[in-house]
Amino acid sequence: MDITKDIRPLTEFKRDTGRFMSHLKETGRPSILTVNGKPSLVVMDAGAWQDIQDQIEYANTVSAIRKGLLQASEGQGADARSFFNQLEADIA
Repeated sequence: MDITKDIRPLTEFKRDTGRFMSHLKETGRPSILTVNGKPSLVVMDAGAWQDIQDQIEYANTVSAIRKGLLQASEGQGADARSFFNQLEADIA
């Protein structure tokens, strides 16, 4: 984010929405909109938002895998056969 270009008043956004939309699509960067000089809203291109969501999901997946590997290396958990036997017993 370029603070000199990406923080603007809401009134400016409302006055020239087309230009803002073009800027958001071109840069892929979000813009922070202010109300009475205080940050109030963040607007961004939908594709850029989806990219961020995908990155968050990937980071969460990697974190969960690392946690599972650490737990397994510390002897926590159960082997698959025991797990599925227990699951089957719980269902029956």
